[in-house]
Amino acid sequence: MQFEDLVPEGLKLVTPRVFPDDRGFFFESYHRPRYSEGGIEVEFVQDNHSHSTYGTIRGMHFQSGVGQAKLLRVANGRIFDVAVDIRPGSATFGQWKGVYLDSETHQQLYVPVGFAHGFCVVSEEATVMYKVSSVYDGATETGFKWNDPDVGIEWPVDEPCISARDQTAQSFADLRAELGA
Repeated sequence: MQFEDLVPEGLKLVTPRVFPDDRGFFFESYHRPRYSEGGIEVEFVQDNHSHSTYGTIRGMHFQSGVGQAKLLRVANGRIFDVAVDIRPGSATFGQWKGVYLDSETHQQLYVPVGFAHGFCVVSEEATVMYKVSSVYDGATETGFKWNDPDVGIEWPVDEPCISARDQTAQSFADLRAELGA
């Protein structure tokens, strides 16, 4: 298993060891001691499962308060996964990182507390599975607009499918003011 540190600091790309044979493949999608050795020392308390069609963008979301770290992987299909640093005082505040995750490489993205997260489906459909470090709380769920020009995420689709909630999310400037950053 390999752990690659990404920028902004805190993000990690995880490449598991996959064991293929004539029947298919096997890999450990999570092994707490190994992840801890790789610098991911988080207690995950909830697993989530999302299925979406081509062009769907879900984001940019985060939990306020205690926050929510995520460990994401794609069980079927391919996505462009994005994390934006929203840690007040961070030297990389407002910077984003995008990586492609798919069901061929089985790579995972670790997103620590202090980042907004979103993804775009670039295959016909995709199934995304992810662990989170705090139980979902609708009262602390928030985010900012997926296409905010102050962040400038370069999404890989021309005509995305966006939920009504994500279309009307606050601006990044409003979030910055709210965070005092």
